[in-house]
Amino acid sequence: MGMKFVVLVVIVLVVIAVAQIMRVYELSTKLSGKREEDIDLRVNNINASLMLAFLLVFFGSFFYMLFEYGRGGLPNAASEIGLEIDWLYNLNWWIIILVFLLTNTLLFVFSWKYAYDPKRRAHWFPHDNRLEMIWTVVPAGVLAVIIILGLMTWNNITGPASADAIVVEIYGKQFDWTARYSGDDNKLGYSDYKLIGSAEDTTTKATYTNSLGVVSKNSIQWRIHGINQEIEKLHKQIDDEAKGKVAFSAANLNKMLAKVEKLERIRERIITMIDLYEPEKLAYANDDFTAKTLFLIKDQEYFFVLRSQDVLHSAYFPHFRAQMNCVPGQRTTLKVKPIYTTQEMREKTNNPDFNYILLCNKICGVSHSNMNMAVVVGTKAEYDAWKVTDGSLALTDSIAAPANIDIKRMVMPEVNHHGGDHDAEGDTHVEGGHPAGNGH
Repeated sequence: MGMKFVVLVVIVLVVIAVAQIMRVYELSTKLSGKREEDIDLRVNNINASLMLAFLLVFFGSFFYMLFEYGRGGLPNAASEIGLEIDWLYNLNWWIIILVFLLTNTLLFVFSWKYAYDPKRRAHWFPHDNRLEMIWTVVPAGVLAVIIILGLMTWNNITGPASADAIVVEIYGKQFDWTARYSGDDNKLGYSDYKLIGSAEDTTTKATYTNSLGVVSKNSIQWRIHGINQEIEKLHKQIDDEAKGKVAFSAANLNKMLAKVEKLERIRERIITMIDLYEPEKLAYANDDFTAKTLFLIKDQEYFFVLRSQDVLHSAYFPHFRAQMNCVPGQRTTLKVKPIYTTQEMREKTNNPDFNYILLCNKICGVSHSNMNMAVVVGTKAEYDAWKVTDGSLALTDSIAAPANIDIKRMVMPEVNHHGGDHDAEGDTHVEGGHPAGNGH
């Protein structure tokens, strides 16, 4: 701490000394009768030579930082599209560096070459069509190349996946990620936000949670059961208030009545899902399973379906050079084909602790920095072993729905609704507007 303070004091004293020297120089110039705009040729020539000296130091420091930090902190690319993006990135940098070197060389060399000389007169040069064409056509052509190559790369990233691509859903919410694998049929089940929730079978004590809103016959039955439980609880509170067992304010009572009506409307729309989906489409979700670690197979293409439960997130795979926003209420997609296993990347980076990672690249709330998911790339055999041992095989239909649920007859006892706000609920909505299918 003491040494840092001494260095700071020295810097401050040097700045003060330089300022005072400049002040003394200004005063001596005034005393000698010289005007500020009078040019000393000797000083002017020294400044012109310093332009060249600065140019050499400037370029020297630039090339040093280029060789020392040329990658800009980017990790090694570990996907097919990542290699393509890195090539395009480097091409852009070469163009920028060449323009940077050319313009700065002209700037400083011309400042030296055309330093003020009272014996030289300027040449009147008002216009030249050839020069106008050169500095219009050349930059336009270079930008056209950059834009066209960029669009081709973007179309490759967001275009249709290959026939053998594996479909995986990446589901983001504050503040974690969940991966949903499409199972053996490679078809993701539908999803609907109205099915998000949990319920308990009081008979078997089984608890069912559908945090992703996956649509299946089982999940529909469980959600209806959960809504019935919520409505029954509200009915009991309202009846207790009517019998004088408890006392609620008028505002709270109206809120409970409004919530009952809202839940009843939601339940009606959920019941229609049975007829909305064909049986084979309801079965898409039967073999889906979720995991908190994303395990990918080397040289296998993946078609990621991205969703968000709450706010705007952004799925970012830095080593795959892949990023796509996760937008509430709709689906976005992304293609990735890993080309190195985790172990191979550890050897390439000479880092035994290396691991792939999925990050959120949007500031999505107070715990945004904690929103990440471990990503592992391995062989097909390693994936099969992980699926059995470490994979969180949370099958959508792994817990049977309560036996007493009758989907077609779900009318609860009538309640004398005393009013209250009636919140409108939207019609049945399937995120993405169509089945996940095979994602192609």
